[in-house]
Amino acid sequence: MGISISNISKSYKNVKALQDISFDVKPNELFGLIGPDGAGKTTLFRILTTLLFPDEGTATVAGFNVVGDYKEIRKNVGYMPGKFSLYQDLTVEENLNFFATIFGTTIDENYDLIKDIYVQIEPFKDRRAGKLSGGMKQKLALSCALIHKPKVLFLDEPTTGVDPVSRKEFWEMLKRLQQKGITILVSTPYMDEAALCDRVALIQDGKILEIDTPEAIVKHYPKPIYNVRANNMYQLIISLKDYEFNHSVYPFGEFVHYTDSRTDFNPKELRHYLETKNLSDIEIQETEATIEDTFMELAK
Repeated sequence: MGISISNISKSYKNVKALQDISFDVKPNELFGLIGPDGAGKTTLFRILTTLLFPDEGTATVAGFNVVGDYKEIRKNVGYMPGKFSLYQDLTVEENLNFFATIFGTTIDENYDLIKDIYVQIEPFKDRRAGKLSGGMKQKLALSCALIHKPKVLFLDEPTTGVDPVSRKEFWEMLKRLQQKGITILVSTPYMDEAALCDRVALIQDGKILEIDTPEAIVKHYPKPIYNVRANNMYQLIISLKDYEFNHSVYPFGEFVHYTDSRTDFNPKELRHYLETKNLSDIEIQETEATIEDTFMELAK
């Protein structure tokens, strides 16, 4: 069972949170909604999980309409919001039992689905949820979202504020869940996580910029892109932005990603220009574009 979204719009007072959003998520697909804070990701998730009504448009989840069939949708989806929302005064085991009871099931009944996650938190089953580490809270929240064996799983920025090791483990868990036939829609502000999805939608200011596989989106980048580095990175950024032929200039790790507005760009000319700005140890190397580069280009 997948997701179908057609011309969804939503406003808060004078702010358009979503503007004519349309896309489909295929059954058993791991689909990423990629964008910064305030892009509209959480608003869309709340509509798809029947917590909000859209102002315009229609959407179905697992074959059910988000307005008329909200009871059926709530039985068939799991939702992990961006903010940890379990009962912090209850223990790990008490939280799991509580959510299992709400859905008329038990931990044992669907243990096969959560066992890879639960074995990691079982040593802390008597610890109150509020006393868990960030990574353990994340795993408990995912277990509670899965306890009733949903057909579709919504994860709203599940790895925000989580250490790199826990982030890696979390995505490995998602891949295993996908193999068990669950359709997954995950949102994230981390562009590097986009490469882990089957397809992604880039979203900014409530609008979809592009939808495709991560590989195809990167191939759409329109210009050669260069890693540039020098002895003074702050002065390098200023100088590149002042360069009359610059098309884009973005800090990227230990480098600056630079594209030129000309089709006959010569790196030697750029090097000479930077030397006139009293920069030294200059490196200019062509590199491959990333999802982040593509997003920045589309959002201009």
